[in-house]
Amino acid sequence: MIELSPHLERHRPAHDAFEWLLNCPGKVHREVKHRRTVEVEIGGRRFFIKAHRGCGWAEVLKDWVRGRAPIVSARSEWEAIDRARAVGIETLRVAAKGERGRWPAAVESFVVTEALEGMITLESLTRTWGGLSGRRQVLFKRALLTKVARIARLMHGAGLNHRDFYLCHFLVRERDWQQWQPSGSPADALDLVLIDLHRVQMRCRVPMRWLLKDLAALLFSALDCGLTTRDLLRFLKEYRQRPWREVLAAESGFWRRVSRRAGRLYAGFHGRPAPSRRLA
Repeated sequence: MIELSPHLERHRPAHDAFEWLLNCPGKVHREVKHRRTVEVEIGGRRFFIKAHRGCGWAEVLKDWVRGRAPIVSARSEWEAIDRARAVGIETLRVAAKGERGRWPAAVESFVVTEALEGMITLESLTRTWGGLSGRRQVLFKRALLTKVARIARLMHGAGLNHRDFYLCHFLVRERDWQQWQPSGSPADALDLVLIDLHRVQMRCRVPMRWLLKDLAALLFSALDCGLTTRDLLRFLKEYRQRPWREVLAAESGFWRRVSRRAGRLYAGFHGRPAPSRRLA
């Protein structure tokens, strides 16, 4: 199975297109075991190719023994992208996909996504909040927080859990943030893009333990952003679409677990206690 966008179809070589994209030379961004991510330019446009080669039965069995679904194909990523887009989450755009092989240990596959130009991660942006201060910073923070909470709500509501749900996997178009105004105009829109969906799990409903892991990872990555308790309560309200007091009355135990797990992640990563910001 192979599908190419019109642009890639026009610029494909005469020989086997599957082999071309599976082995396309370019700037290697990541290479681990049987997976490789390369940045390429084709027909004047930049793309990222994630190529999966047969991982072998040892890798498959290792994941099965650990109770994890093995990632043996790029199919999981393009299906996650399709489902995320279907529920209104902006994410990468697939330009090509391909898969061949019958047995899990021998599947070869790839997914090609369009490169995103002129973007910045929320991890970088929230270090200084774009240099804004005072009331404008407060409103900027609220606008971004609302967007992140919406994406989390849509994703989990669609049965998706990310497994790498950190601020570094949210992108927004870079600009002169000193010119940003909380006007709601198209020029000041904060359209976030969620990336790195290759480990996403898809079900009818996300189990509670995976909700906890996603939300704790998100909180962990935001603990150095200067968020206040009020900011976190605002997240609860947006995520659950209910007043935060109702959320905590019904789910205080869950949100305490999220806070504790985020604190452990922070202490393990930074080697120091986490800032005292708690959801419950």
